[in-house]
Amino acid sequence: MEILIDHENKLPIAASSLLKFAENEKIFLFRGEMGAGKTTLIKSLCLQLGMIDNVSSPTYSIVNEYVFPKGKIYHFDFFRIKNEVEAFDIGFEEYLMSGEYCFIEWPEMIPGLWPEHFIEIKIVEDEQGSRKISGKII
Repeated sequence: MEILIDHENKLPIAASSLLKFAENEKIFLFRGEMGAGKTTLIKSLCLQLGMIDNVSSPTYSIVNEYVFPKGKIYHFDFFRIKNEVEAFDIGFEEYLMSGEYCFIEWPEMIPGLWPEHFIEIKIVEDEQGSRKISGKII
């Protein structure tokens, strides 16, 4: 699946499409350069799920927990971790097995901990500032 976003106001449509594409899969790995829009897309996904709380990047806390009408959303940012042991220390595996949504930024920092099944989201920015969002079921 590929979506081209040329303006931020198109994010709700993209988020809705990604959630439909994912069907029942709740683990999403987000890949993209710094500033590509990973956190912004996650905010839009959370809004589409019905969450009304403010979504912010968990860069320093590693994980943020949000509540929405049908459960919880765990939002991870592994940019600052030094190794996979740090992810174990916060109970990452338990989060994955919770059955709740897990949105994971910088998954390349924990390649040995990726689940067996997930949705891989890649965001690539072009020279004009548009984003190509591609989703793949793994």
